[in-house]
Amino acid sequence: MTQQAFQGQLFYFVADPRLKGSQAWHYHADGILWIRDGKIVAAGDAASIKSQLPPTVPIQTLPDQLLMPGFIDTHIHYPQTEMIAAYGEQLLSWLNTYTFPTEQKFADPDYAAWVADIFLDQLLDNGTTTAMIFATVHPQSVDAIFQCAQARKLRIISGKVLMDRNAPPSLCDTPETGFSQTEALIRRWHGVDRLLYAITPRFAPTSSPEQLLRAQQLRACYPDVYLQTHLSENKDELAWVHRLFPDAKDYLDVYQQAGLLGPRSIFAHGIHLDESACTRLADSGSILAHCPSSNLFLGSGLFDLRRIQAHNIPVGIGSDVGAGTSFSMLKNLSDGYKVQQLRGVSLSAFEAFYLATLGGAKALSLDDKIGSFLPGREADFITLDLVATPFLKYRLSHCKNIEEILFALMMLGDDRMVSGTWIMGEKQSLHVRLD
Repeated sequence: MTQQAFQGQLFYFVADPRLKGSQAWHYHADGILWIRDGKIVAAGDAASIKSQLPPTVPIQTLPDQLLMPGFIDTHIHYPQTEMIAAYGEQLLSWLNTYTFPTEQKFADPDYAAWVADIFLDQLLDNGTTTAMIFATVHPQSVDAIFQCAQARKLRIISGKVLMDRNAPPSLCDTPETGFSQTEALIRRWHGVDRLLYAITPRFAPTSSPEQLLRAQQLRACYPDVYLQTHLSENKDELAWVHRLFPDAKDYLDVYQQAGLLGPRSIFAHGIHLDESACTRLADSGSILAHCPSSNLFLGSGLFDLRRIQAHNIPVGIGSDVGAGTSFSMLKNLSDGYKVQQLRGVSLSAFEAFYLATLGGAKALSLDDKIGSFLPGREADFITLDLVATPFLKYRLSHCKNIEEILFALMMLGDDRMVSGTWIMGEKQSLHVRLD
């Protein structure tokens, strides 16, 4: 039995701050996080925890550090790592110009493994400890990301892309091969260590109705797996979906007719939704992944967070690399704040950090395992360096409370602020060289 404790500033959520106010979060200016065998025993005021700690448990003191649960990214594409910040397109032309040519390289398992290593290092560098990840159509791309994550003991969700039309032939499967390859991957990886599988139709335009129905059959056979896809990201995309599925009343109805809505279905973007679609998402328990950096970069639109919340639709934050321009959840929260400002809404620091931690865990039905410092949770956490740069130290010295500190971190933060990332209580190497 291995025990350890970390002393510093602690911050974590136990509920949604929109609903519970100040009762939703805990902040300890001098706190201790106590870990046993990779799981949290207790977190709280230093004096109180010290009185419970066995004298043999070492305490690591972390001055000027804010300890909080690791970030949870609910939508990201690992094959697009190399094409992040590719210039000048909107969604559909961007896919054809950059995405599809890049993803063809992942037929090579060695290449897939190389990029998977770089990708996971970037997540850890930026304090992301759990992610819902798109691979490519190639089964070997899924093996690569799961093998690399397993070696790091990460909790991730991923899956093979299903895509049988409107893409280069080398990136297309068929309804039957997509089904059989996905089933084999589910059996090989789902529930192994901390790895979870997601059935992954890319988006409606690249899957035939037959393939979407086969995806539903997989869900019926394996009800505890996830489903991830895209929804209502771009207006040209909506028009294309209408032409391809003329019998569907809207984009969401394509997935609804195929039986793909539900509590473990995560739909990325969801920008252009009417009241009917919102009601159906809510009634089915489906989830939206808000990707603010990507939406701004591709000019897709402004996510209506308040409308989505009014319908009680669960929401997580997605970086959506490579359309998103940063692996940093801090930068994505900054962009999220700006998106809401353009909608006339002020996103509080508490609400933003909730969406990136416990809110993301709840959206993925993983809040009994990650996203908080409650006892029994897996010890995936990060330290944010409050003196990482001279200017940050100067700026934070003028903050009056934890809310102001969090907001400044959200607006000014990047990977330099992440001084440590721990997975199941083990510190990971950060800022790995790529050469």
